[in-house]
Amino acid sequence: MSGGLGERWLAAAYGGAGWLRALRPLEALYRRAVARRAAAFAAGRRPVWRAPVPVVVVGNITLGGTGKSPLVAWLAGRLVERGWRPGILSRGYGGRSEAYPLRVTADTPVAQCGDEPRMLAEQTALPVVVDPDRPRGARLLLEAGCDILLSDDGLQHLALGRDLELVVVDGRRGFGNGRCLPAGPLREPLSRLASVDAVMVNGEPAFAAPDGAFSMRLVPSGWRRLGDGRRCPLAPLPFAGPVHGVAGIGNPSRFFASLEALGVAVIPHPMADHHAFRAEDLAFGDDRPLVMTAKDAVKCRGLAPDDSWVLDVVAAPDPAFEAWFEARLERFRAPRETARGGASG
Repeated sequence: MSGGLGERWLAAAYGGAGWLRALRPLEALYRRAVARRAAAFAAGRRPVWRAPVPVVVVGNITLGGTGKSPLVAWLAGRLVERGWRPGILSRGYGGRSEAYPLRVTADTPVAQCGDEPRMLAEQTALPVVVDPDRPRGARLLLEAGCDILLSDDGLQHLALGRDLELVVVDGRRGFGNGRCLPAGPLREPLSRLASVDAVMVNGEPAFAAPDGAFSMRLVPSGWRRLGDGRRCPLAPLPFAGPVHGVAGIGNPSRFFASLEALGVAVIPHPMADHHAFRAEDLAFGDDRPLVMTAKDAVKCRGLAPDDSWVLDVVAAPDPAFEAWFEARLERFRAPRETARGGASG
């Protein structure tokens, strides 16, 4: 499915377009396949590998961006503050390596590892591993000394056992028309939410959020010039508008709205999620500044004009989630401390 066609279909799925009803017979087949696969893992007909350390999965049940990766970065930072040694595991969508597992560094080509793993490696300075085989990638993180694993977008990768499942939902788009692929944007039925540990709603919800859901926001933290990494506060603006706004993410409109909320007059240029940028994609025939997301920035160094800027954002979960997560960490820590005591005794 091409980027343009995919974006039109996604808009229809979230907008509840009537013509999607014709795809419901295919949706029924998809639901049965998802149910059979889940049942095979639950019954032991397909193997589940369990790591000897806690595994926290951050994912979603919808297509399109929801804010998973910023939440992973926030979780990683909180774990480091609490004395853990986290590692981040990713499928590496959009990248292709000749060999797996692939340890991602700030120098790993995005074409090999994908944009989100490269971004997380830069933002967290933690071990990041990409592997379509999640258990194999997890074992490399264990060899690197990690004592807790964060799986980015791993909800549907059932071969890796998990101790905590967090689902992130976009507050504005919610669950769209509530239908599964291809008649709607859901990867799994809404009933899947009953089995996860927490639901995070990113932004003010424009839908009936599940009972007990936590809230989070993506908060702009500053500007960064792409060429030399110079950082500037949000105000005053380090450039004069209007600007060309480029976003190759799952929900480009959210980025453009963030720019406008900061007082930036923006000419929007939405791209498909994980878009493979070329220099011509960033040449608009004038001298206006260009502003992009951190996810796009890892792909645009050396391609973008000199006057190009990145809007960095951080996840800001509500205090209730922070307290909930701290309590879960204590549950994880207890067996770890017990094991240490037994080994020393």
